[in-house]
Amino acid sequence: MNRNLILGGALTGFFILAAFVSFIWTPFDHTTMDIPNKLQGIGGVHLLGTDHFGRDILSMIMVGARTSIAVALVAVGIGMGIGIPLGLWAAARRGSLLDEIIMRGNDLIFAFPSLVIAILITAIFGASAVNAIIAIGIFNIPVFARITRGAALSLWEREFILAARVAGKSAMRISVEHILPNVTNLLIVQGTIQFSLGILAEAGLSYVGLGAQPPTPSWGRMLADAQTLVSIAPHMALIPGFAIILTVLGLNLMGDGLRDYLDPRLRVSRT
Repeated sequence: MNRNLILGGALTGFFILAAFVSFIWTPFDHTTMDIPNKLQGIGGVHLLGTDHFGRDILSMIMVGARTSIAVALVAVGIGMGIGIPLGLWAAARRGSLLDEIIMRGNDLIFAFPSLVIAILITAIFGASAVNAIIAIGIFNIPVFARITRGAALSLWEREFILAARVAGKSAMRISVEHILPNVTNLLIVQGTIQFSLGILAEAGLSYVGLGAQPPTPSWGRMLADAQTLVSIAPHMALIPGFAIILTVLGLNLMGDGLRDYLDPRLRVSRT
């Protein structure tokens, strides 16, 4: 029994379920302000209290989960959708000018953190969740390109690849039919890791005002709103903070569990 996979899946599934439920139900309208009942503590009618505008924190956490998960998921999808083909292409043309251009382009993107990319994008197009997705997605492209290329290069000298080349298959056909299926497990594990990093990045961008804009709730925005009220209403910072911690912890545990489950060598060593 893989405890990391079970615990990580349970934590991740809980917040994904909360995000889906928020589409059809929340305890209160997350945009409704109730000034007379602002800064209420945990318990009572508002289970997790209210913020400085009297909004229900539990409702905002549920909708915020939807925002964070959607941004991270789409950003990772962009990274995988562009980075994996680039990595396969670079490995198939290893040592060529094309390989060099792709890898140096990856180095150029790595030179600028996602926050810097986000500042550049929002300076041109304005702050929004969509621009946060673009910034995080761009940063994910070289991650998947490098991992795919590195894993693919180790396979290109294997006997079954040589047999496919002798059979007359093109380099790209070999990449799709033989290389990609053999690196999928590695990419799945890396995808869960990048998913957790995407949630952290979204929270960080929202915290500095570059992510989802009001009235759309975001865990990072909730932390930013709470920073001047920590001594008065600590629950405003603790609850979204714990939401971020538990989601990232769940995804990392799930990634670690998937690595053990999908790698037969690790399964054998632990039995």
